[in-house]
Amino acid sequence: MITKVKDLTVEELRNLISDTVTDSMQDLIEDMTAISSENYLQSIEEARNDYTEGRVKSFEEIWCIK
Repeated sequence: MITKVKDLTVEELRNLISDTVTDSMQDLIEDMTAISSENYLQSIEEARNDYTEGRVKSFEEIWCIK
């Protein structure tokens, strides 16, 4: 059965919207905190350099999948 918006109560819809906004704001705060960290930014630069230079492992190598 597919649930449609018309099948939700006003309170359920309100909670769904509130939870979505709360989650989005938490993600935004985490992102802002991360990008304001010099160590975090340096780790991104290092990871990009590793990727460019081929210093990476495939998913299969990491998880020993053959």
